[in-house]
Amino acid sequence: MTKPRKSRTFVSLLLDVGVPVGSYYLFKGAFGMSAVAALGWSSVVPVLRTGWGLLRQREVNALPLLILLANLVGLLLSFGTGDARLMLVKDSAVGSLVGFALLGSVVLGRPMMTATLKPWLVKGDAGREAAWGRLGRESVAFRRAESLFSAVWGVAFVAECALRVVGVYTFPVDTMVWLGTVVMVLTMVLAFVVSGALGAGPMAHMVGAAAAADRAPESVTAGLEAEKNSSLAGSTHG
Repeated sequence: MTKPRKSRTFVSLLLDVGVPVGSYYLFKGAFGMSAVAALGWSSVVPVLRTGWGLLRQREVNALPLLILLANLVGLLLSFGTGDARLMLVKDSAVGSLVGFALLGSVVLGRPMMTATLKPWLVKGDAGREAAWGRLGRESVAFRRAESLFSAVWGVAFVAECALRVVGVYTFPVDTMVWLGTVVMVLTMVLAFVVSGALGAGPMAHMVGAAAAADRAPESVTAGLEAEKNSSLAGSTHG
């Protein structure tokens, strides 16, 4: 189970990060394309992947749809103006839209990252699923951790956007193609660590403890039943 998950993560990083960066320099250097054209063609794979993800899902997920629309609008605006820096800012615009959407969902009391986090913590276990539902209704600490998880990612996306915009208008386009990716990866790593410490970690502990507490009465009942059967068997033999 671990190896397939790691391989999927590697493939995702290759397609979402490696292919766009590598293809930009290939189109610009080997094929002599302009920076705008190279950026446009290097964005095709991420856009197609997002679109395919939407078609493959049985229900529409707000985040992928938002990312796809922002990518398409950014590409159209960039080709319309012919500004390579605007195309790079487009990536930041996508991140900021996602970030503000996440923060808005927290304010509204419906954290968007919950849909992504829940399967990882519940793990398809009915007991953990029931514990999650009960904690969501009854535990203030659980709901706070749930909101913090989405809030951390919202702040991370907005901060990454701000840093990238500053970099786009400070450094050459060729530099920002790879530097922007570095900023994004570092921001995501930091967000993963902080959101885990403030949100996912405490939630996992609470779900596990609640599920174990639910199973405890069943264990006690089973133990008493086994003891009763043992006593009856002893009486019979006696």
